[in-house]
Amino acid sequence: MSHTNESFHIAVLLKQTFDTEEKIAIHEGKIQDEDVKWVVNPYDEYAIEAAIQWKEQHGGHITVYTAGPNRAGEALRTALAMGADEAVHIELEDQELQAVDEWGIAQCLYHVLKDRQVDLLLAGNFSIDQGSSQTAIRLSTLLQWPHAGAITKLERVDETTAAIERDAEGDTEYVNVSLPALFTCQQGLNEPRYPSLAGIMKAKKKPVTTVPASELLALLDNTQKTQRELLELPPPRMSGQMLQGSAEEQVQQLIQALRSSSNVFEA
Repeated sequence: MSHTNESFHIAVLLKQTFDTEEKIAIHEGKIQDEDVKWVVNPYDEYAIEAAIQWKEQHGGHITVYTAGPNRAGEALRTALAMGADEAVHIELEDQELQAVDEWGIAQCLYHVLKDRQVDLLLAGNFSIDQGSSQTAIRLSTLLQWPHAGAITKLERVDETTAAIERDAEGDTEYVNVSLPALFTCQQGLNEPRYPSLAGIMKAKKKPVTTVPASELLALLDNTQKTQRELLELPPPRMSGQMLQGSAEEQVQQLIQALRSSSNVFEA
């Protein structure tokens, strides 16, 4: 397996999120996160795997970035165990985490990345906790780089161009994009690998740079672009009801049920 370009730098954005199997509880408008399992955001795993496959085929150096509390370092170690080369952790204290939205996180990442050599920037299409799909795209705007979202295929055309396929409202769009560029990765792009035992052992020796967020927050436009008004769980699902009798009787029962419980009225 040949490595043709060790100077090619790939950056991957990742976020630590709740395990999808966790049961979410809310108390006084806040998600209770004590004693829950945290994982790498599943869509970011596609981005990590895409970076590793690019490196295996074409060479390069992979750096993973996250902005989050101290525990987010575990997600970086997972990415390193999968095959990334180094990591950068923008460490946010709890009060800082509450004070910034996706716009603030994008600015933090921008100030860390803007003076680094990056040829390809990958991220998940969205995070499963917030689902806003904003951070990466806002970062591409700050960097003034081309971007494409929800890619399902990534190939190198030459040293300065990548060919991608992306979801486009139920169809597929084929685009050649000049590098450096940012792409967000969608399910179907690849099948993320599990960290091997050897990878986990090697990850312990790979460099992780910590950048206190306090050094970056003073540089930000602190105007939040979004604000959460309310956080609540969806209403509990009602138990099913079996309708009895003939087809005509069941229709009448259904009409009555809709009128009484779903605010459906006759015209």
